Amino acid sequence: MANARIGVIGGTGLYQMPDLKGLEEVNLTTPFGPPSDALLVGKLEGVSVAFLPRHGRGHRLNPTEVPSKANIYALKSLGVEQIISISAVGSLQEPIKPLDLVVPDQLIDRTRGRPSTFFENGIVAHVSFAEPFCPVMRGLLVEGVKETKTIVHDGGTYVVMEGPPFSTIAESKLYRSWGASIIGMTALPEAKLAREAEMCYATLACATDYDVWHDDHDSVTVEMIMANLQHNVAVAQDALRRVVTRLPTHRECGCATALTNAVITSPDAMTPSAKYRLKLLLGNRVN
Repeated sequence: MANARIGVIGGTGLYQMPDLKGLEEVNLTTPFGPPSDALLVGKLEGVSVAFLPRHGRGHRLNPTEVPSKANIYALKSLGVEQIISISAVGSLQEPIKPLDLVVPDQLIDRTRGRPSTFFENGIVAHVSFAEPFCPVMRGLLVEGVKETKTIVHDGGTYVVMEGPPFSTIAESKLYRSWGASIIGMTALPEAKLAREAEMCYATLACATDYDVWHDDHDSVTVEMIMANLQHNVAVAQDALRRVVTRLPTHRECGCATALTNAVITSPDAMTPSAKYRLKLLLGNRVN
């Protein structure tokens, strides 16, 4: 089966990566069901990359329906260690203008009822999530976008809402009062699951609008998002070409050892089904 060290999860507007060479389509099943779509594995600037469209080709899945556990597990099963997520977001702050890019460093979870952990039904683990994005990947993404001559904001808090409807004005103003920078629907539970899988994860967020808080701008619409995304997707793909060759092959960040001392279930209390389900994540931590 094909393998790759780097994974790219494409969000709204990014359903394929035309620069990937020597493509192989990989259909996988996981203990958590099928991923959003077949994975496409190929070479980008000579580096093996696995691409997965988050919403499926043709955008069939709304944010709540995205099978994030299956997606992360499928990428892990191909050998992926580092994930770059592309996400369309609304801006909650005046300096972050539509068409700007943001590499956030924090998250606020406003989702409801999305499965957000692999560790349940027989095995419990509590990973550190104080820094939800890999700092090494964040820095490289910021550098890569700067080289495209596009405005990029280094850091910021990403509010993840449930969707699929957009925010009310009251909600948008509330998130602004919290000091949040951008709002979207997809960074969670991906980031939590990637951490549990000991995979590095960072988001390249494409600002498409001012959400609904800005008095001088029209409220967000799908038409507005798609028009701005056509530009942002091209920039994101350019940045990806620059970044994939710079990602370290030997990881020294905390993401790589996130499960060390995190699993609190006694090995003799783990059920055989739980061990089987999580063997890929736990490795030699269980027999």
